[in-house]
Amino acid sequence: MGVLGHVDHGKTSLLDNIRGGVVASREAGGITQHIGATEVPIQEILKICKDIVGSRTFRIPGLLFIDTPGHESFSSLRIRGGSIADIAVLVIDIREGIMPQTRESLDVLKKFKTPFVVAANKVDLLEGFSGMKGAFIPTTKTIAPARLEELDNKLFQLSSQMYREGFSADRYDRISDFTRNVAIVPLSAKSGYGVPDLLMVLAGLAQTFLESQLRNEDETAEGTILEVREEKGMGEVSDAILYSGVIKRGETVLTGTVNGIRALKVKGIFKPKPLDEIRDPRDRFLPVSEVRAASGIRILFQGEGGVIPGSPFKEATGDLITLKNSIEDAIKSSFKPSNEGIVAKADTVGGLEALVYELGRINVPIKKAEVGPVSKRDFTEASTNSVPENKIVIAFNVPVEVKDFQDVKVIENRVIYSIKDDLVKAREEIRQKEVEEKRKAMTFPCKLLVMEGNVFRISKPAIFGVRVLGGKLRARTQLMKIDGTSVGPVKSIRTGEQSLEEAGQGEEVAIAMDGITVGRQIKEGEVLYSDINERDFRILKEENLNVDENMIMEEIKSLRRKTSPFWGS
Repeated sequence: MGVLGHVDHGKTSLLDNIRGGVVASREAGGITQHIGATEVPIQEILKICKDIVGSRTFRIPGLLFIDTPGHESFSSLRIRGGSIADIAVLVIDIREGIMPQTRESLDVLKKFKTPFVVAANKVDLLEGFSGMKGAFIPTTKTIAPARLEELDNKLFQLSSQMYREGFSADRYDRISDFTRNVAIVPLSAKSGYGVPDLLMVLAGLAQTFLESQLRNEDETAEGTILEVREEKGMGEVSDAILYSGVIKRGETVLTGTVNGIRALKVKGIFKPKPLDEIRDPRDRFLPVSEVRAASGIRILFQGEGGVIPGSPFKEATGDLITLKNSIEDAIKSSFKPSNEGIVAKADTVGGLEALVYELGRINVPIKKAEVGPVSKRDFTEASTNSVPENKIVIAFNVPVEVKDFQDVKVIENRVIYSIKDDLVKAREEIRQKEVEEKRKAMTFPCKLLVMEGNVFRISKPAIFGVRVLGGKLRARTQLMKIDGTSVGPVKSIRTGEQSLEEAGQGEEVAIAMDGITVGRQIKEGEVLYSDINERDFRILKEENLNVDENMIMEEIKSLRRKTSPFWGS
């Protein structure tokens, strides 16, 4: 069972209610970061559904739920979860209806032709439904007609949205043909209201349409590595979903590792207790000799380790070359590397794909994208970029072995949308810093009047008073006369005993200049301009200058064109 839907619509909370856990509160940012699995035995389902199950009998062993990530950038992870699911639960906030990720999830379900049920969540936030618990159907006789009508209106709106997406949908108890219509189950993941109805519908659909697929003794083992972690006393272990066949201790499987596709012997297999969550179990795993699909398991491989999270694993039997090639294709990142771009590192294949997808949406070039910790080599790779805003390393849920490296910035976070926000902010800050540095090196428009009777020293250095007629006078600004003759840079600016970096329009200040003598190179009452070179002039034309600065720019252009007709074009 895949559990899909828009961010914050309640996917993990729904599973929390079913198993009585609190995994959602332990997820970074409250958003599922990796695909997790929870097994619910049929006995538990019957207990939860006791008020509505009636005389129905079930022959299926139970349901394995796959909780897929919530943020919209986790498309590839949702595709992984959706593609291996036999039936899916699409969680939709009944108040918000279909949202961007809901459509994305519907596309996944269409693509893989996966039957699904809609969990219309958060009915407890509608008037008259707060505090409701248990099964939904029995309460329809006790709810006030006006409140029930309001719920039906919400469900009708949702059905209309589903119709526009190409699906016929209705409240589950009003459907007679589940092969042609999508069942909608109103519920509250928070209180558990309606959850028995959902489980009964899922169990019924699974038995009706999937029971024939349960005989899988002859199928080879296939699954997906979800996460790889260090377990005390065991070393590296791999949490995985077995979605086909039977896996046995002692068998050999092919899977992706940091050293390529390798054949690894299964040294141990462990299962979480029923209703435990494979990523974060409350109890220890139980060792078993074999496991049948579908199941969440932990595998201890013998040998080198370095298994890549997100990689498929397949029993090493038959045409091994074809198997190897299919796994290689699955773990390749789908991005096209750029000669100039950031370095992206993530802890899983799916996480890396999601990160690459998100960066692509904001047009961030990527030079390198790999699974694994951030190393010195990654920093070296990023430092070779010629564009400063690309000298960035992203660490998505991975350790950083080097903290400070030249002028390379590292962005670390366990939540992918926070990485996106931090990256956009960091790149903008770097751009602004670059602009400021360039602006400092540029000569800006300025017009001065050498004030009469304010010569304090005629040379070595010449110190005299000026009035800023327009623009800004900055220390180190090159000055010129109205005939275009350069008179050199401003050494310093002072007012009284105070040194200044710049002086604005209308200010009267004293400036010092080397290499000139007042009365020879410049005279009292003379007007001076900033000596802007042609390259800076063209750049400044694109700057957001004020009216006075633009007027001075035009005056400077007119002066220059007396000797160079096309200057500044």
